[in-house]
Amino acid sequence: MINTFDSLRNRNFRFLVFGMISMIGGMNIQMLARSQLGWDLTSSSLAVTLVGVGFAPPMLLFSVFGGVVSDRFDNKNIIQLGQLGVIFITSFIAISIFTNTITIYHLIIVSFFQGTFWAFMMPARQSIIAELVDDNQLNNAVSLNAAGMSLTTMISPAIGGLVYHYFGPGMTYVLITLFCIIAIFSTSMIPSTKSKNTKKPKMFREIKDVFLVLKSNNLLMYLILLALITTLLTMPTRTLFAPYASERLSGGALQVGLMLASIGGGALLGTLIAASIPQDSKKGKYILLTSIISGISILILGFSSFTLFSIFICFFLGIGDAGRRSLNPSMIIEKTPVEFRGRVMGFYAMSFGFIPLGAIPMGIIADKFGVNIAFIFSGIALIIFTILLSNKKVIKS
Repeated sequence: MINTFDSLRNRNFRFLVFGMISMIGGMNIQMLARSQLGWDLTSSSLAVTLVGVGFAPPMLLFSVFGGVVSDRFDNKNIIQLGQLGVIFITSFIAISIFTNTITIYHLIIVSFFQGTFWAFMMPARQSIIAELVDDNQLNNAVSLNAAGMSLTTMISPAIGGLVYHYFGPGMTYVLITLFCIIAIFSTSMIPSTKSKNTKKPKMFREIKDVFLVLKSNNLLMYLILLALITTLLTMPTRTLFAPYASERLSGGALQVGLMLASIGGGALLGTLIAASIPQDSKKGKYILLTSIISGISILILGFSSFTLFSIFICFFLGIGDAGRRSLNPSMIIEKTPVEFRGRVMGFYAMSFGFIPLGAIPMGIIADKFGVNIAFIFSGIALIIFTILLSNKKVIKS
């Protein structure tokens, strides 16, 4: 069995992970602050949902192009440009709050631009891992990268909830911007990973080529489908944590922060376990198991009205996240030819663009029937889908 922290011996990978921890930490605080601020401005579950999924259309539209850019250019520079863009928009929101000009429309528009930046950063972030570590460390590196994300999901929302509760949304966005600046400095320590590709076929030809790769590989197709459905049914629940805390727990930003922190704790445990799984093991069955755990956890949340119990269940929702965050992308990278990794990870990133297909109906259901009914619907749907996909031999083997 591989050492759990084996890939962290690599200096460049350490800087990548630290930069990622800082950036994702800021984004986790922003997720909490944006949904809570949207709820404070409107008291509408649907409005909070629209703010939460505003990033999705550009993820859907541009992720494949982001994958092409990742295969053509230096991934470090792509990441840095995206992080600079995020700093600009978080600074804009902070200024809008302090000048008392903030509206729900600011949050939706900024969410759209953030999705555009992430459509290019996400394929680059996933692809650069394979460029920095040895092949036999790939699963370990992707899992540790996900573990870092989980660590920030555990700590940063609690910090964000406290800052929002005691100092308000303006100072929360200042904190988010500082996290992003730290990420810029850490990523700058990574050397350039590859030079420009001097032979450049037409962009749409490159996209067509990756369709052919996916068509010829059933495993990749099923892995991306699984990523799509699990993202579609699990991520929208996070956008509804603010109304959930208000309606079911009689709470606010502090309770939302604790729930997100609990998810991070569970995901950290799950991804550390995933990091210990040998590279040549059959990881498909673990992915299916984590998907089932996610579905059951969301279903139980729909019935809970006790704060401590909901926080406890969120820990298991985090364990379920481990499959989506680490095992699934590591298998996709592992099974994809090197020259297509950026583009295939672009398709993986597209799964986040489909979130509105789950989030908007959930927001409508939450407004009409209650947020708990939306959670129950999502949990049952995910359980049924996973059971159906578990019959596919190519996934289990």
